Amino acid sequence: MPTEQSFRRILLKLSGEGLMGDREFGLDAATVERIAQEICDVHADGVQVCLVIGAGNIFRGVSGAAAGIERTSADYMGMLATVINSLAVQSVLESKGVPTRVQSAIPMTTVCEPYIRRRAVRHMEKGRVVIFAAGTGNPFFTTDTAAALRAAEMNCDALLKGTQVDGVYDADPKKQENAQRFETLSYDEVITRDLKVMDTSAIALSRENGIPIIVFSIHEAGGLRKVVRGEGTFTRVG
Repeated sequence: MPTEQSFRRILLKLSGEGLMGDREFGLDAATVERIAQEICDVHADGVQVCLVIGAGNIFRGVSGAAAGIERTSADYMGMLATVINSLAVQSVLESKGVPTRVQSAIPMTTVCEPYIRRRAVRHMEKGRVVIFAAGTGNPFFTTDTAAALRAAEMNCDALLKGTQVDGVYDADPKKQENAQRFETLSYDEVITRDLKVMDTSAIALSRENGIPIIVFSIHEAGGLRKVVRGEGTFTRVG
């Protein structure tokens, strides 16, 4: 069972790049397997889990060909790419015995369910992991905004953002050795300092609904479970 520090229901936001491993684009099977195991471990603790997955690993691969494509069409292409990622993660989770549903903001009933809020809540109450695909279903909105929106709609206790580094820094720690990591930040500090945690609309949505954003490294073994329990290294926004 979850510890006293843990959250009851979480939304995990994963970037598409986080699924690439060392590849230049696409899915790295070993990386997807490892992240799925992290989710499986948290689910086994009794925590209700939903996910939003980005598309940078796929759309980056076609971005050269996409040059010159009108913005709205390009955004819809990105949404379709998130469905591919969502189906991949669903398959690996279910191979580990975790019941999983994919709900798409763009109806495509042949491959997944349409997004229905009450049904998604019921799935989680029954112990299923729900993956929200196709962003918000609207162009000009990022998957960060979709994650904040779904976290609010699902009444999540926290929005966990798995990134390439172990928190929020004042500069890129991979480029600057003296970059400072923050333990806690307010929503307003993130916006005014332009810290690039998530886009401004996602931060504003989280602020309005009182949902803390927890930024941690998705590459640390057991990192997700530690963060859910209030342990490990992370930055809390809120």
